[in-house]
Amino acid sequence: MSGALRLQGQGNGQGHAIGPAHVPSEPWNPVDGGVSPSLEFDLLRSAIDEAASSLEDLMARTDRSSANILEFQVEMLRDPVIGDMAAEHIAEGQNAALAWVTALEEYIAGFEQSEDDDIRARAVDVIDIRDRVLRILEGRPPADFPKGSIFVGKDMAPSLFLAHDWTGGGGIALAAGSTASHVALLARAKGVPMVVGVGGLAIEPAAPVLVDSGTGLVIVHPGGADIAIAAMGEKTAPEIPARFELPSFAGRPAGRLEVLVNISDIAEIHGLDSSVCDGIGLSRTEFLLSAAADLANEEKQFHLYVEMLDWAAGKPVTIRLFDLGGDKPLGGFGLEERNPFLGLRGIRLLLAMPAMLRIQARALLRAAALGPLKVLLPMVTFPSEVEDTRRVFEEEAAGLLRRDIDIGVLDIGMMVEVPAAAIMLDTFEAADFFSLGTNDLAQFLTACARDNVSVANLYDQANPVLLRLIAQTVRIAHDMDKPIGICGDLAGDPALLPSLIASGIRQISVAPSQLPAVKAVLAQARMEG
Repeated sequence: MSGALRLQGQGNGQGHAIGPAHVPSEPWNPVDGGVSPSLEFDLLRSAIDEAASSLEDLMARTDRSSANILEFQVEMLRDPVIGDMAAEHIAEGQNAALAWVTALEEYIAGFEQSEDDDIRARAVDVIDIRDRVLRILEGRPPADFPKGSIFVGKDMAPSLFLAHDWTGGGGIALAAGSTASHVALLARAKGVPMVVGVGGLAIEPAAPVLVDSGTGLVIVHPGGADIAIAAMGEKTAPEIPARFELPSFAGRPAGRLEVLVNISDIAEIHGLDSSVCDGIGLSRTEFLLSAAADLANEEKQFHLYVEMLDWAAGKPVTIRLFDLGGDKPLGGFGLEERNPFLGLRGIRLLLAMPAMLRIQARALLRAAALGPLKVLLPMVTFPSEVEDTRRVFEEEAAGLLRRDIDIGVLDIGMMVEVPAAAIMLDTFEAADFFSLGTNDLAQFLTACARDNVSVANLYDQANPVLLRLIAQTVRIAHDMDKPIGICGDLAGDPALLPSLIASGIRQISVAPSQLPAVKAVLAQARMEG
């Protein structure tokens, strides 16, 4: 091992990257001076408009789920309230830059001081729009960094991630941040190595840095042994069928295992051969849409579902209903709640706003006429929620048939991510199948927010209790003769895969980037069987 500086954080996915450190410069602090209020107001208004337009251009060039993340920033820039606040400071004699900073600092402080983790996480988005407008006022180019670099900072704005060209490699090391943030989600989807929650990062610019997403290590001045160890876990997995016979576990036949993919971005399937998996096990529909207005756009939703069915070529496609609220920004649901993770979200929100549910139900029923489509209900707590949702689908199906519109038959299943539902699974006879959502299940079991780096160590210790509950839940599902799979992050952890199979899990769904590691473990298990 080398004598390098080794910093431990929380890994965000798999893979590693090595490159020179890019340390962003300190934010520019504008200085006040003699100004013409009317001129300064015009300059500010023009800079705000240019910043919003540049974000809108970026939205148009990126995928739907990423564009949805940027929508919040555009809405803030277009909000006249912030501009009016800055105008008041200009009227008091400040120049445009200082007035803009003064107005935005109040907003940023409000976000950073919130007791709600999701609202606090939005502070980086507000800081980003503050700096975007400042750069325009100063005549500086948009923020970026050299290809192949390791971005080293406190946090990273989603817009910076999306604007950067990652084709040359590179990675991210953050002092703060969380694996549930928007930029972490984007990094996992794009396969960019990232470590968060490292703490103090006193790294000199251009110093060689290794970022290991698998172990959560950030190594400054890594040695040859460090690089070799990081590369060991990334050997190409053997090309094996995604569905194959497993060896026995605990002296009994393990049967066959299906490996499917989770989709958060329609672009993820464009570069993926459908033959490497058994279909789509989870489609996060709230990330596939680019604007809140799309929640009411039946045709747009229909065509998205058909696109996934065409890609799957006869294999099943499981569509999760909109899981809005909590940390999902589309539509702004839950932002005003004291604790949005425990509030009106998922199926609770859809049943409270049935018009949105009915639009999605019609799009799904129509798409089901063209291929094997399944529906997954998020955040289910009680059997009545499944029964009420099934009733909505039946009513919409009858309405479509009256209009002579072709529809298909849908299996309606439910996410098992609330402990109450897992414990009482035998009461959910109305569900056709079950899918374990281990991300929410773990945070509810441990009372540790999954996006709060200060309790991340406690959240990470949830695996034993989670595996025990999974085994109990799987036994209940088998007694009910209903299929049960897992689509949470736990399924993509190679170290835990044997335990999941031993518990009776026969279907897993993972991010496309996790397929090679999962296949390697399954191939090894087959060889050792």
